[in-house]
Amino acid sequence: MDKERIKAFADRVFGDMASTMSAGMAYVGVKTGLFRTMAGKPPMTAADLASAAKLQPRYVEEWLSGMASAGYLEYDAAARTFRLPDEHAFLLASEGTDHFVGGLYLMAPVLLRVAPKVADAFEKGGGVRFEDFGPDAVVGLDVMNSGTYEHRLAGYWMKSLPQVVAALEAGGRALDVGCGVGRISIALAKAFPKAEIVGIDPDAESIRQAQAAAQAAGLGSRIRFAAQSTREASAGDGFDLVTAFDCIHDFAEPRRTLSEIRALLKSEGTLFISEPRASDRLEENFNPVATMYYGFSLFHCMTQSLANGGPGLGTCMGPARLQALLQEAGFSRFEPLNIRSQVQAFFAARP
Repeated sequence: MDKERIKAFADRVFGDMASTMSAGMAYVGVKTGLFRTMAGKPPMTAADLASAAKLQPRYVEEWLSGMASAGYLEYDAAARTFRLPDEHAFLLASEGTDHFVGGLYLMAPVLLRVAPKVADAFEKGGGVRFEDFGPDAVVGLDVMNSGTYEHRLAGYWMKSLPQVVAALEAGGRALDVGCGVGRISIALAKAFPKAEIVGIDPDAESIRQAQAAAQAAGLGSRIRFAAQSTREASAGDGFDLVTAFDCIHDFAEPRRTLSEIRALLKSEGTLFISEPRASDRLEENFNPVATMYYGFSLFHCMTQSLANGGPGLGTCMGPARLQALLQEAGFSRFEPLNIRSQVQAFFAARP
């Protein structure tokens, strides 16, 4: 065997474990507000930070050491002080913006917590249902996406669909499938005050939080949420827009569900899709974003589908598989949309 290759891979193993521990420590930084406390501040000692954050000094001291070792913080050895660079704070202490990454760290323990159950599923089949992830998963997913939906959906992404925009401005109808805690529905209601907005999701807890969020935003009377599937949803006069963001790869019955979505659309309506950005070719997915997505798939997305008897399409199913599913469901037009994003790909499908 090649000893240098063994050494290089050993370094990789330690590096991967270091990254895992870094993610865990970053979770603590987001959860406790430590990053937020350090943002925009001059260098701080451990005692300074513990006092400012009102947290236990010994824990803060060890956390600072670990985050400095991981390169998240700057350390001045002579003064024994720590600083969060502004460029890092831009990502770590920017809650509510479209560039906040804290939701990724909040999801890390949610995903790894079910790793033993997923390992069992390798032998026994099945998987982990969404409700088994617990309330932390609902919160983590919301924090991951809410700022992006708030700042980009209506102001940027929807510009790729001028026909839909015109319909909603005139009082059209929009349905958000897999609405979660309602951030897309709320963003649409804010942008299109004349439109009728409906959000559906099979998870009752997500719907409860969506209704509360809509009330808090003063939009409770303008959005209708329901804990139901597309099979149970009423088309009424049909929808001008159906959104399916980050959920088609989760479906237990993708062809049937997409066929039901098609039946809910008006003849000239549009299904607006967002899916994780991934190539159809495995060898083109050898990068950090795709590696992250394969982990999300194994511990969250794919296992949910398999737990419900689905095909387990996986987070990185790719645009070709998506197009084939839509065609099988009866959609006649499929269009990739020119929306810039490092992590998401966007598509429009029409009956």
